[in-house]
Amino acid sequence: MSLTRNPGRFSGLLYVLTSIVGFFSMGYVPGKLIVHGNATATVNNIGASEMLFRLGIAGAIVGQAGFIFVALALYDLLKGVSRRQASLMVMLIVVSIPIAFVNELNSIAALFLVRGADFLSVIEKPQRDALVMLFIKLHGQGFVVAEMFWGLWLFPLGLLVYRSRFLPRFLGVWLGLAGVAWVIESLTGILWPLYQDKMDSYLQPAIIGEIAFMLWLLIKGAKPPQLKVAGTSISD
Repeated sequence: MSLTRNPGRFSGLLYVLTSIVGFFSMGYVPGKLIVHGNATATVNNIGASEMLFRLGIAGAIVGQAGFIFVALALYDLLKGVSRRQASLMVMLIVVSIPIAFVNELNSIAALFLVRGADFLSVIEKPQRDALVMLFIKLHGQGFVVAEMFWGLWLFPLGLLVYRSRFLPRFLGVWLGLAGVAWVIESLTGILWPLYQDKMDSYLQPAIIGEIAFMLWLLIKGAKPPQLKVAGTSISD
C-alpha cells in the first residue's frame, strides 16, 4: 500500500527518519566525543572531530524542525478522533522545539571555545576547557527541560490512539506510560540529577513504547475510517 493511501505509514516514515537523526545528534555524537569528568579529553576529541560535532548540531536542528511535520502528520491521522485532543498534542510537541533550537547555542559556544578564537586568548586553556564542559553540561540540561514536553505530548497522543479504533489500544496505553516516563526523567534531572542514569535504566521499558508506536505505523500503517458526514469526528 502506497504512502499516499496510508497516512499512518507516511506518519511512521517521518517519525522514524527524524528519530534516526535525533539519535545521531543526541546519542551517537556525544558518545563518541564527550568524556564525562575529563574536560581536556573532551576538548581534544571535539578538536580532532570538529565536523562530527558540527554534524551533531546540524542534526539536532534538522531533527527538531522535521518533528514539526511529524506532529502535523499525526494530527492529520488522528484529527477524526478528536480535533481538540489532536490540537493539544501538536501544541505540546511544538513548544519543545524552540527550547531545543535555543539549546544548540550551548554546543555552538562550546565549539567557539574549542577553536580558540583570537578574542579568547586572554583565557588560559585549562579555563577554556572547563568552560567547554560547562556549556556541554548546560546543553544536557536543556534537553532535561525539553523532556517535560516530550512526555506531555504523549498523553493526548496515547488517548487518541486508544480511542481511535483503527490502532491497537495497547499502543495507546504504552504511549501514556512513555509520557509518564519522560516527565519523570525531566523531574529527576532537575531535582535528583545524581539518580538520573539509574532512573533512565528503570524507565526504558516504558519509553520503548514510543519506538513501538512509530514502528507499528511504519510497518503496519493505519488508515482512518471514512466518515459518513464530512467534518464529523468519532468523538470530541
